[in-house]
Amino acid sequence: MSRRTDLRFRATTAFQRRLNPILRRLPLQTVLETTGRVSGLPRQTPVGGRRVGGSFWLVSEFGEKSQYVRNIKADPRVRVRIRGRWHEGTAHLMPQDDPVARLRRLPRVNGLGVRALGTNLLTVRIDLKDG
Repeated sequence: MSRRTDLRFRATTAFQRRLNPILRRLPLQTVLETTGRVSGLPRQTPVGGRRVGGSFWLVSEFGEKSQYVRNIKADPRVRVRIRGRWHEGTAHLMPQDDPVARLRRLPRVNGLGVRALGTNLLTVRIDLKDG
């Protein structure tokens, strides 16, 4: 990882550590809940994305370096809170998917943030059990 990329990653994650606890409390904020790969405890992360049929799609701005992606690799069973309602599902990392093209189909505000802050985009698809 280049020095510039590393600095961007550190600055973004420091900002997110302060903002995420506030965002995940907002009732209509979409939240991804994974199981901590070391602790086994639930970990909640505000995310942007879109439900399409029985799946929820999102793009991780730091790819496999994101903590929630590392948790998904250890245990793909997740929950997603969409419009205030929790849905259980199974997450799939989609490295073959074009994340830039995917962002064009996701909510614009999220796409702008991911593109501006992201260094290693990765598409994630969550197959919802109640989908």
